This record gives sequence, structure tokens and C-alpha cells, in this order.
Amino acid sequence: MNRPDATHRRAARVLLVDASRRVLMLRGRDPARPHHQYWFTVGGGLDAGETPAQGAVRELFEETGLRVAPEAVGEPVFHEVVEFPFDGRWYRQDQDFFLLRVDSWQVDFAGLDEIERASVDAHRWWSVAELRATDERYYPPALPELLCDLSREGIPC
Repeated sequence: MNRPDATHRRAARVLLVDASRRVLMLRGRDPARPHHQYWFTVGGGLDAGETPAQGAVRELFEETGLRVAPEAVGEPVFHEVVEFPFDGRWYRQDQDFFLLRVDSWQVDFAGLDEIERASVDAHRWWSVAELRATDERYYPPALPELLCDLSREGIPC
């Protein structure tokens, strides 16, 4: 799109994949459009001075309770620029995705900030097959293909 009124921000996202080869997704909604519900990967905007890896692990801790060092996420496995509305503002987000494998994890929402508490209401571990079969909205839309491209990590397609 490239709207001139878009607020630009850098972001980092984490593809958290468990031993069953499922990716963790959070369910949210836009406070300005409560009917617009969607699933999304863990992550968000970078704080001033943060590297993408630092932002990814901070967001991972805030949104799931899982604490790891920035070195644990390695280098980005995917990059995209997206535009979207949220809470009455339009954003242009330049975001890096990192892959992190865990055996399992019990998600803890205790670290969510105020806007996240108002907009995130669930989490779920999704297989590639479940993502392909669902009618529910999720981001990024090419997530099943992205996960399959990472098949060297043992994710079945």
C-alpha cells in the first residue's frame, strides 16, 4: 500500500516452534475494530536502541513468559514490510522473524502491557496443516509456506 500517513516502525517477531512442530500464535483483535479478530506470531515493535534480536526476546518474554538470550534466536529467517490499521492508526511495519525451537512451553500472559491485555485473549499451537485448513485470519498470511521453507528445521508440510 504505502500510505503517506502511516507511522513507520521496526518490529521483531518470533516463530516459536514446539517439539510437535507447531507454531505458537496469539489471538487478538483491533480495539478500534473489535470484530476484526486474527491470529499472529509473538512479537512487536522495537524499543529505542534495541536490535531486532533483543526486541524479539523481550517481546517473547512479555507475551509468553519465556526468557532466552538474544543469541538463542540467531539470525532472522524472514523479513517483510506490512501496512495495517490498529487502534485508529495506520502503521507501516518493517519486521524481522526469528525461529526458536522449544520442547514445550506453558504460555504466561502476565507480562502483557495495557493495550495487549485489551486486545489479546488467547494462544494456540498450530500445525502447518491446521493453518492451511482454517478459515480464521492469521498473519503473516504466508506462514504455512514460510514454515515449510524452514523444513530443514523438521517442520512437516
